[in-house]
Order: sequence, then structure tokens, then C-alpha cells
Amino acid sequence: MNHPPHYQLVSTPDQVAPLLAAVTRVPELAIDTEADNLYRYRTQVCLLQIKCGEEIYLVDLLAGLPLDELWAVIATKHLVMHGSDYDLRLLHELCAFRPVSLFDTMFAAQLLNIPRFGLAALLEQNFGIRLDKDHQKANWSLRPLIKDLLDYAALDVHHLPALRDRLTAELARLDRLGWLEQKCRWQIEVAQAGFAAADEHAWRLGGAEKLSGRGLAVLHAVWHWREQWAEKINTPPFKVTNNDRLMQIARAADAGLPVEQIVQIHFGRRHDRLFPSLVEAVRRGLATDPHTLPRRERRRDFNPLTPEELARQDRLKHERDGLAKHLGLDPTLIATRSQLVLLARQPDSITTVLLPWQADLLKAVPAWQV
Repeated sequence: MNHPPHYQLVSTPDQVAPLLAAVTRVPELAIDTEADNLYRYRTQVCLLQIKCGEEIYLVDLLAGLPLDELWAVIATKHLVMHGSDYDLRLLHELCAFRPVSLFDTMFAAQLLNIPRFGLAALLEQNFGIRLDKDHQKANWSLRPLIKDLLDYAALDVHHLPALRDRLTAELARLDRLGWLEQKCRWQIEVAQAGFAAADEHAWRLGGAEKLSGRGLAVLHAVWHWREQWAEKINTPPFKVTNNDRLMQIARAADAGLPVEQIVQIHFGRRHDRLFPSLVEAVRRGLATDPHTLPRRERRRDFNPLTPEELARQDRLKHERDGLAKHLGLDPTLIATRSQLVLLARQPDSITTVLLPWQADLLKAVPAWQV
């Protein structure tokens, strides 16, 4: 890692007023967040990094600071961020945060067809800066935060304004600044939905469709067993056990193995704390009537595409791909597969399905016959 910039850690109430004054006097801020999603069942936002002018502040969001006024001021500023989707959803759920405007350097890099558009790659390409990728997996909820982590956090925002300036120049040269502005406005809107609610069918892991009723019932039981343990010990479910191992247990149950062999395939008795409850979960699954498991209801309004609609979808995909190649873009930046399906079914929905720049591109292709 290169030499870290100067920064101030804000962790006591008396430090909030100077921070608020610094944030108030500038028109834009570069911000980022750090969370503990790799270490907690329910994610906490742990740190907020702010660059205002030449000053960098690292705000400890776990210190119980009075930050309502700070959030209100930040929401009035133009923000520079990288990969803002996750951060904006986290902040919306934390304090109903909604920024007034945004420049996302990841979106900008994608619109410039830069293959490696992660922040670490962009900083290395543009400034020769190397971030320590190990810190991306750090436990940001631990206190006190060590200097290496704080240095890393400061670097995350230090170069964002300069990176924005470089990307802006290239976007202007290609006349794509308007595309980015539309994408960023869209991001602000969709982030207000927060994170999707828990899916009652999340237990149906990849490969579950190949299981018989016996295996499905055990999978349902052990998946919920994992969730209960994860919540109880406040850790991500994958740290209790991963999806592959749950599927191993389900397939062993499907094969008719006895309970003890089913669980020992995965755990063995050395996991004394988990083993008894796992045995109980497997037995509960084996005793469950598969017909009582939650069923996915078929959408009553679903209709497959007609031959005419399928042909339109194929034409649109072909034209989209050609357009993307000509413009040097990932095709999904113009329209995703699901968007093409919607357009094939209802071509007149293009202005609601796509952003204006995307719609204008597709409307100009020969395949757009409506």
C-alpha cells in the first residue's frame, strides 16, 4: 500500500461539530462505507469515510454519535462514490438516507468499457496505488480499529475526486456523460427500496430440483437449522455451514442413509456444539411429509412468449449485441435479458423499461418494428 493520506477519526461527540462544519462548507463529498456483513447475521454499517475538500474524516458509526444533522447535510451534497448500490441501500436502511445527486465511478468505468472496474484496479491503473485487498474482508465492527484498517479506509475516498475527473474527461470525449447522469439518478431511486425481504423459498438451493420428497424435506429442515444457529450466535449462515454441505446432507437423506451417517458425512462428532441439534433437524426433516413443504405458486398472469414475440426478442438481442460491439459496451448495459423479454412482449413499454439513452439506442435499430 502507498503512503496513506492524513485523516481524522471521529469517535467522540465533541468531534461531530467540526466535522459538520467541514462538510457544510463544500459543494461535494466523496464517501464510502465499511460494514461487517462477513461477520454478523444482520449487517451493521460500521464506518463512514468522507472526503470534503482536502480533509478526510472517518466516522465511527458504532460509537453512538449524534449524527442526524450530519446525515441531513450530506444528503444535500453532490456525492462521488464507487459501486454505490450496496452503500446507498445500507444507508437508506440506517437512516432513510437519500442523496440529491451522485457520480458513481464504477458506472463511469463500465460506460467506458474498462474491463477491470473495481476500485482497487482503477486506482492502480490511474495512480499506481495498490490497496491491500485483505482489508476488504476485515471485521469492521471490532474496536478499536487498527491503524492499517483506518489507512485503507482513508485511501478508499482519497483518490475518488481525481478518478472522477479522469473518467469525466473520457465520458465527455465519447459524449456519454448524459448516460452516466441517468444511470446515477436511477441508482438513487432504486436504492430507496433497501434490500429485498427474505424469500420463503431461499432454502431451495441450487440442485434442489433433483431431490425427491425425502431429500427436500431434510434440506428444508437443515437450512432452517442453519438460519437459527446463525441468528443465535450472530454470524453469517455460511459460517455455520455452506450450501454445498447442506446439499450433501440432503442427497445422503435422499439415498436412504440412516441419520447418523447422514450427519457424519458432513460434520463428524468433533462438532459437539452443533451435532445434537443437527441430528434433531435431520430427524425432523425425515419425519416431515414433503407435501407440507412451502410450494412455489405459479404466477397466474404468466404466459410464455408467442412465436412472434420470441422472434422479436431474437431480433432485438441480435441488434443489441451488434450495437454493443460497435460502441464497445457490455451488451447488458444497453438492455438485460429480462428487459429484452419485457420489450418483446410490450414494445411500447420501452420508455419505462429502459433509461432514455438505452431506449434511444434501441429505437434506432432496424429490428425495432412496433
